[in-house]
Amino acid sequence: MTGESKVLRELDDEGVLLLTLNRPEKKNAFDDEQWDGLASALREAREDPAVAVVVLTGAGKDFSSGQDLMAFGQTPAPRDDGYPSGYYACVDTLFEFDKPLLAAAKGVAVGGGCTLLIACDVVYVGDSIRMRLPFANLGLVPEIASSYTLASAIGRQRAAELFFTAEWIDADRAVEMGMAARRFPDELLLGEALTKAREMGQWPTRSLQEIKRTLMVHHRESIRKAVEVENAAMMELAGSPENVEAITAFIEKRKPDFKQFRVPRS
Repeated sequence: MTGESKVLRELDDEGVLLLTLNRPEKKNAFDDEQWDGLASALREAREDPAVAVVVLTGAGKDFSSGQDLMAFGQTPAPRDDGYPSGYYACVDTLFEFDKPLLAAAKGVAVGGGCTLLIACDVVYVGDSIRMRLPFANLGLVPEIASSYTLASAIGRQRAAELFFTAEWIDADRAVEMGMAARRFPDELLLGEALTKAREMGQWPTRSLQEIKRTLMVHHRESIRKAVEVENAAMMELAGSPENVEAITAFIEKRKPDFKQFRVPRS
């Protein structure tokens, strides 16, 4: 097993590349290095003719708890690729990836961990999955084009409910709504996902790429626009009083008080 320390890579003889988010002590929360590691792995997988299908999973008990809030707001190191941070580079790379991208997720999949799943082509979940879109309760907005991709997958009304309430989603509901294709017992999840990936990978890679292109062609412009609008709104709201209160409350392990920011009626 080789690759970035925070994103492990393992390619089998059937053309299936397993990418593992590798910060289990942080529930695989993303810092800039891990975003960059995932972007790098996807770029290399796209160019590698030995890779037919990619499966994304998380080390330990969880898929990903999203952005590492302890690193949120820190100024990233200077870059020479034109991106302000690894997150932005990863989002572009994710939607440029032209081979089947599967996910095997159990435990928590929160925030960016959840929206990353929504961006995958096929999602398999374990019985323990607990998904959440906690943007409203962080004083923020959706990310990774999920304001479009989730509504496209499950309908605008259901997506709006999940975004506005920030409620938890279990395995049964994820499958019922269409956020996941199938559920498996946790101990069987990765094996079943890899079996499905190998089933796909037996076919010509060019055919798989063209099938993905036909599935995505009508969505690409909407995804691009969603990313643009989300990024602008995120820049506006990150560091706002509501966002600071949310992060402070998280660190202090208390419920945030957003009522203090509401303008009283005259």
